[in-house]
Amino acid sequence: MAVIKGMDRREFMVTTLTVGGGFALALAFPRSQVEAAADTAKIPDKPWESLVGKGEPEINPWLVVAPDDTVTIRVAQSEMGQATFTSWSKMICEELECDWSKVRAEYASVNRHFRENKVYGRMATNASGAVRISRQYLQQAGASARERLMAAAAQVWAVPRSELTVKDGIITHIPTGRKLRYGQVAEKAAAIKLPEEPKIKTPDQFTLMNKPTQFLETPLRVDGSATYGMDVRLPGMLYAAAKASPVFLGKLKKVDAAAVKNRPGVHSVVEFGGPNIEAGVAVVADSYWHAKTALDLLPIEWDGGAHADDTSEKFLKMARAALNEPGAQVVVKKGDPDAALKDAAKVVEAVYELPYLDHAFMEPMNCTAHVTADRVDVWVGTQRPEEALLDAAKLTGIAQENVYIHNCFMGGGFGRRNQNDDVRQAVMIAKQLDRPVKVVWSREETMRHGYYRPMRVARIQAGLGSDGMPVSWINRVVGIDQNPPADPAQTIRGLHQIPYAIPHQQFDYHLRQTHVPTGVWTSVGRSQNEFYLESFMDELAHAAGKDPYQYRRALIDGNPDFPRAKAWVKVLDTAAEKSGWGKKLRDGTGMGIAIGDGRRPGVKEITICTVVATVSVSKKGEVRVERFDVAMDTGPFLVNPLAAERQVEMQMVMGLAAVLRQEITVEKGRVVQSNFHDYPLLRATEMPEIRVHFVRATDEPIVGIGEEALGWVAPSVCNAIFAITGKRIRSLPLKNHNLSAGAA
Repeated sequence: MAVIKGMDRREFMVTTLTVGGGFALALAFPRSQVEAAADTAKIPDKPWESLVGKGEPEINPWLVVAPDDTVTIRVAQSEMGQATFTSWSKMICEELECDWSKVRAEYASVNRHFRENKVYGRMATNASGAVRISRQYLQQAGASARERLMAAAAQVWAVPRSELTVKDGIITHIPTGRKLRYGQVAEKAAAIKLPEEPKIKTPDQFTLMNKPTQFLETPLRVDGSATYGMDVRLPGMLYAAAKASPVFLGKLKKVDAAAVKNRPGVHSVVEFGGPNIEAGVAVVADSYWHAKTALDLLPIEWDGGAHADDTSEKFLKMARAALNEPGAQVVVKKGDPDAALKDAAKVVEAVYELPYLDHAFMEPMNCTAHVTADRVDVWVGTQRPEEALLDAAKLTGIAQENVYIHNCFMGGGFGRRNQNDDVRQAVMIAKQLDRPVKVVWSREETMRHGYYRPMRVARIQAGLGSDGMPVSWINRVVGIDQNPPADPAQTIRGLHQIPYAIPHQQFDYHLRQTHVPTGVWTSVGRSQNEFYLESFMDELAHAAGKDPYQYRRALIDGNPDFPRAKAWVKVLDTAAEKSGWGKKLRDGTGMGIAIGDGRRPGVKEITICTVVATVSVSKKGEVRVERFDVAMDTGPFLVNPLAAERQVEMQMVMGLAAVLRQEITVEKGRVVQSNFHDYPLLRATEMPEIRVHFVRATDEPIVGIGEEALGWVAPSVCNAIFAITGKRIRSLPLKNHNLSAGAA
């Protein structure tokens, strides 16, 4: 076997595309095409590096216009697969009226952001905020730049601004037909101050947004040249393989560094820990392989502390007990639900339980740091570069203006890369060295030291009237978090405003603390709360002897207290129609439906989504999701329908993997699962057909697309399973249930 040393991702792509065999046949792109993709890239392969050359005028912090009319957009949100560079560029260029073929993009500087009083507004990438929160001020930045360029042209010609028009970056003087390119007036425009900011376009005026647009990010992905955190290479760089206490909040008791000091390539053994840093040890070496093999041989003793005997079952017992404990935080109290329940013609009750979930992204946690006496440099893929800079400054005592976060592309985030624990750990290790060090977590370390989706236990009781419609609703949720959040939105969202017409309601919650780190997971509370809500609505429909779709429709359409009822019905009807709801299916096949809008306290925007799952269950109990029909409200526009569709498809895949087999369990204080063999992703052979149906149901901009469908995967699938087998699924994953014919 030939050994190829020093091969980077681009070389790997080109080589594998030109070598014979099954892989090359599956990816039959000629070498010339791969290289052409690289030549047309509109984003630097190292996205923190600037494309802007000397003498290219900056019109405002968001954009630069070069003499040749090239427009460089500064992007202050992180790219982890959702095509942020493309969507941000579109929002600015919608107003700028430039030539889209000449647009390129790069990351905005986190260092500059702090030096110039947070000039980029916000740099965190979460909660679908890259579009929802940023759009208006990005449009304003584009409109402002356009008007400054127009003002510059007006000065050149000594004519009124009203006599000018622009298209594709070419300014025309209407009376004379004279023309100027943006690049010709950019330098003059950079010095112009506008007397007032121009108005931005409304959605009915958009010409670039709301149209499918190919991604600026694609060429770098095609040729493999995009630099992820794992790809960073620096002169003189060392590698560190890190291992933190296997019991969260545990301590490093003893380590025998001498046992590995003479191993090949080993540089040193360093300990780490501190505020918000799990205690642990790292082996530093000249390669990751040398560091990792030495770490595996390193004799380590841990002190698990007070949590060394904690288990998932212990947490569940604590949560189940809390269902009957006093002192719950009351969110909703409407009418007299206890009395109405007592007088109801029929009472339905269910308890639902959901496990911890890991984020399970492809790129393991990693961070490269270089700490000197007066400067810190960090290379990492992070969803929160601002906090990464602040953490690095605090840990080193170096002034913020001398800390540089070089944000990389991310091989998945899903909320996990909000935490920056990899940054804090790497900085603490690098402080002890005089060279840059790349800290790499193994797949096992990444999975066993996550910030997991919290465990949840919920009970819902409902009383039905003689007509089968609910008259009482009592819901209690028990959240299990390491640090119960001050903002309980993740625990209560969607349940705080029931869309269905129910006259008497109560919703309250308890929070219970454990030592297991918890955080946000794509859908942020909806994957739990919508599972309870939409599964239970199916239970009520069955108890009432009614069709689950029609039952929901009647309860939504008949709710005068729910202002979005008509929009909900429109999306619900679309999903039912497109999926063929009610048609005769073959034996062993059924449909399930679920609807929601992602509403949460303090945020006015929503995205209404209905998912219909077509599922089959074999006599052996094997579940196969054959198709998802996803109806989603677009509001008046989508920034990029192509990206939106792919985001929905991603959520179906991620949600289905969790439904089928995924769970994080704790034994003896530590996480059991370690890799994809016991935390499996969806296999290619399990991939369902996914049909996305966009519908305009509301007139206001939606909250986003990036996590607005995932919450309805689990209830739609489980409701379909009930339609087939008559068995209710009230806990996940499905692997823990026997669905075979004849099983109890």
